[in-house]
Amino acid sequence: MNVDLHCHSNFSDGCLEPADVVRRAHGNGVTLLSLTDHDALDGTEEAAREAAALGVRFVPGIEISVTYQNRTVHVVGLGIDPENPALKSSLERVHAGRAERAQRMADALARVGLGGMLSGAQRFARNQAMIGRAHFARHMVASGIMPDMPTVFKHYLAHGKPGFIPHRWAELEEVVDWIRGAGGIAVMAHPARYCKQLSKAAFDNLIDIFVAAGGEGVEVMAGTHSPEEVQRFATLARRYGLLASVGSDFHGESESLVDIGRCNPLPPDLEPVWHRLV
Repeated sequence: MNVDLHCHSNFSDGCLEPADVVRRAHGNGVTLLSLTDHDALDGTEEAAREAAALGVRFVPGIEISVTYQNRTVHVVGLGIDPENPALKSSLERVHAGRAERAQRMADALARVGLGGMLSGAQRFARNQAMIGRAHFARHMVASGIMPDMPTVFKHYLAHGKPGFIPHRWAELEEVVDWIRGAGGIAVMAHPARYCKQLSKAAFDNLIDIFVAAGGEGVEVMAGTHSPEEVQRFATLARRYGLLASVGSDFHGESESLVDIGRCNPLPPDLEPVWHRLV
């Protein structure tokens, strides 16, 4: 099976319409797909409809933001019920926080001489409730302020830079509870990112809390993981008895290290998360 269980459409911070994400995945040979937009389910129906038309098995998914030790961590929910009332209500609270953060980012950028950033970012966001750093970055590139997305983040939007606005997202335990309550499996997204941000003790504690809360999976094969990191998180999956997931974290052709459906296979001794999904 060619599996990709982590990608984004323009209903969050991806570049493509949900149906176009599915068509690209199908063209790359993907047979099992999940669209996991940030804190949003709006593109699920369109993606599922296109997947059915193309014969691609589709798993409803989402990627939810968590605050842990003043850092943002992401948890993917796979196999969720997108109509679950409790999940939808919880996400509405997250959306309100995102809108407030976008305004604060624009205000911060204006203080360093970059005015009109919010209206510019809005041009790149199909879902106005989900404006994030990627939308600001795309506007800066399109306006000629910066040459490319990595440079925007390096100078303006990364942690500690003028346009970075810390935000208090949901707690890890409650996000896992939202996902499980909606019938889904909670998967720790791209864990190598947190290893670079946290001490070893803090990262180990993160995984302990996740597992104790009912988290069941980890992305072993992620678009940003090096071969050494794949082996590290394969070992972690074995140690904790976690299901192993695969996800490119595809956002767009020019913005992603790995194209959708182009991740390497999992180590053969791990239990794939999709054994519980299909």
